[in-house]
Amino acid sequence: MTDESDTTRRRALQAAAGIVAVSAAAKTASAAAPNVVGVWKLVAAKTTDPSGKVVAVPYGPRGMGIVSLTTDGRMMAVLVDGRSKLPDGAAREYSSYCGNYTFDGSTLITTVDANSDPARFTVPQVRKVRFQGDLMILVPPPGEAKGVKLDRELTWEKISPVSL
Repeated sequence: MTDESDTTRRRALQAAAGIVAVSAAAKTASAAAPNVVGVWKLVAAKTTDPSGKVVAVPYGPRGMGIVSLTTDGRMMAVLVDGRSKLPDGAAREYSSYCGNYTFDGSTLITTVDANSDPARFTVPQVRKVRFQGDLMILVPPPGEAKGVKLDRELTWEKISPVSL
């Protein structure tokens, strides 16, 4: 072989190795930070006590919700008890908010700029995020009722990879 053909082959092998490295890096990056962009619908919600016992179902037995997360870091969420009639004396749970968000692969933080609950206007909404198959589970910080620490989970299913 000539020096020229050795050089050409070496460059081709280096280019191929570079393509493989870039592809592997892209796969690692996408595995490290799942894509949350799109439209998600609420499929389950629960509140548990420290022993893991379910003590409440947020938004009732027919909770309805939608979250849209855009590629440019904007989000909106709407959640409601979707029953057509509530038991006597029960109040309908409802929440909505929007704002700019960041997502690092395990934590979603929204800086709220409009909301149905004014108490959230000044507090960033922090949600731990985990995935089970195609489902995204959002976990807000623990709450407390009657001195008992309570954990809440909202489970979402992606219904569109494109945001609203």
